[in-house]
Amino acid sequence: MTREHDHIHADDGHDHHHAPPEEVVVRVKALENLMVSKGLVDPAAIDEIVDHYENRIGPHVGAKVVARAWSDEAFKQRLLDNPNGALAEMGVSRLQGEDMVVVENTDEVHNILVCTLCSCYPWNVLGLPPVWYKSTPYRSRIVKEPRAVLRDDFGVAVPDSKEVRIWDANAELRYMVLPQRPVGTESLTEEQLAELVTRDSMLGVGQPKTAAA
Repeated sequence: MTREHDHIHADDGHDHHHAPPEEVVVRVKALENLMVSKGLVDPAAIDEIVDHYENRIGPHVGAKVVARAWSDEAFKQRLLDNPNGALAEMGVSRLQGEDMVVVENTDEVHNILVCTLCSCYPWNVLGLPPVWYKSTPYRSRIVKEPRAVLRDDFGVAVPDSKEVRIWDANAELRYMVLPQRPVGTESLTEEQLAELVTRDSMLGVGQPKTAAA
């Protein structure tokens, strides 16, 4: 059974395209160089970690999971009932031992993810978190005025007739949104469906691409 944890029901600025501040980048690089020079870190190990997060995990992993759920009703039910087991079927590991919960967008409900305390994020299916997800404005505003944030910051309009649910992650529990399958995609293969799935749609702040796109 899907577990609910610290989620907030709500009915109701930040710029979500900025790169990390230059001073942060410089400080991280300086710290890396210092640790390497003191022999505390192997440069090859750093390269391996970066490659892992840039190329082996990321939104493309979650997109494959969503496409499988869209294509296979039995898998979809397992994903909603037992996310950890269903993800393991697809070779998706639990990077830090955290439990996963998958919440489904429907005609009646729209789900949004946040971590109000820090920046807990489903790394195993979405890779590195975007800067805006970690920002204080997003973390504070999305729980107070979700419809306004979706509309003004992400261009997503949720009708008043649809319930909005906010899911608050923590160190032990991470979430992923299963977006609604776009119309007109009945003839697409699983691989083609995966190309329609966006990172933001799995966070609840965006929609999948259309079949025409």
